[in-house]
Amino acid sequence: MSRPRRAQAPSQHRYPRTARLSESLREVIADELTRIDDERLSLVTITTIDVDPEMNRAVVYYDSLFGEDGDADIIDALGQHRVRIQSAVGKQVRAKKTPILSFKPDEVIRAAERIEQILHDRATLPERPPEPEVEASEADHEADTAPDGQA
Repeated sequence: MSRPRRAQAPSQHRYPRTARLSESLREVIADELTRIDDERLSLVTITTIDVDPEMNRAVVYYDSLFGEDGDADIIDALGQHRVRIQSAVGKQVRAKKTPILSFKPDEVIRAAERIEQILHDRATLPERPPEPEVEASEADHEADTAPDGQA
């Protein structure tokens, strides 16, 4: 005979599991980056993490003070230390499986910085004085309309 299933208690969490996992991953990865002795990662900040619905993969978005010029070195460093970071996630995050990590620069933050810079540059431009309105006198107007340059 089969037993009747016990009704599950409603979830006490107010946001989805992927969001909770994303936040846990962000904390663990950021902490692990501070422990890695690689100067290429010294100015890197983990901004957000997108975990797929099956929780198999996670895209780790970062930003750094090096900007776009430092992306190649940062991606290389993160690739070299991915196994260590993945291991730290496996040890510290309670989950049935550890998502495979990939790293990308956070283009949203960079776009916002570009917009902010444009607005700042525009605000610091000197204001152009209004162009004076030229009022042509009737004599000038008549001279312009006289045939063959006769006034």
